[in-house]
Amino acid sequence: MSIVHLPVSASSDEISAALNEDGCVVVDRVVRPEVMDEVAQELRPFTEKTPLGADEFSGRRTRRTGGLIARSPKSRELVMNPTVIGAVGKMLGHATSFQLHLTQIISIGPGEPAQTIHRDQWAFDFFPFPRGYEVQCNTIWAMTDFTEENGATRVIPGSNRFDDKLRFTEADTEPAEMTKGSVLFYTGSIYHAGGANRSKEIRTGINITYNVSWLRQEENQYLSVPLEIARTLPVDLLRLMGYRLGAYALGYVDDTRDPIEVVRPDLARNGFRPVLENQESASFLKPQPPASNGKTD
Repeated sequence: MSIVHLPVSASSDEISAALNEDGCVVVDRVVRPEVMDEVAQELRPFTEKTPLGADEFSGRRTRRTGGLIARSPKSRELVMNPTVIGAVGKMLGHATSFQLHLTQIISIGPGEPAQTIHRDQWAFDFFPFPRGYEVQCNTIWAMTDFTEENGATRVIPGSNRFDDKLRFTEADTEPAEMTKGSVLFYTGSIYHAGGANRSKEIRTGINITYNVSWLRQEENQYLSVPLEIARTLPVDLLRLMGYRLGAYALGYVDDTRDPIEVVRPDLARNGFRPVLENQESASFLKPQPPASNGKTD
């Protein structure tokens, strides 16, 4: 099965429909290639100092640079890109809210072998989530052209419907080839892996992932982004980073304070009222009128 490609004009419904069907989709040319160069320039002092992976899965010829929100103002635009946020909202809309799961530049060097094929949702201690219940939605932005030769991410379209803990080989996968500035969307349930880099160049992509807010984030945003930087960020980005209740009574501060108060005291709303007001599934927690005994006056 080939990987579906959609134009940047595709709607959130079209992107989420492809994800529900195949578990992956490429949206071409979401941003101009120059935007990728600007992000790379901002992060170069950090990517150059990032150590190579310590094991085969991380990649002994691969560098993984995180903390992008704190380190690169331009990368914040990618995190909040309307095309991405719209599609992720459709995919994870069954939960009260979704949050930023991780930000990472993945630089696969020449000679790196193919990664072990896996599901990203295995990070949650290999919990067997019900089939069809997606807990995360991933994006990889192409900072360089992605080709089969230079290690394009490899996926198995349709494997979001497969059983868990299966074993596959590179021959079972398809390379997500795409041009610089394009984005590969894929679910946490799809089997995939980084490809082998058989070229002489570094293949670089930005992995920005989102998950439902009742699960722990892979990258701890509260520690990755110093408080003095967090206080300068837009409110929508702060909430996406986790400065809000994840669901009823999840993530409050001390005396049931809204987490946003830590960085924006002017927006504080104590208690769990915000979730009760907006979460339909929590309606059973609201006081109910007395049951009628069937008598009339």
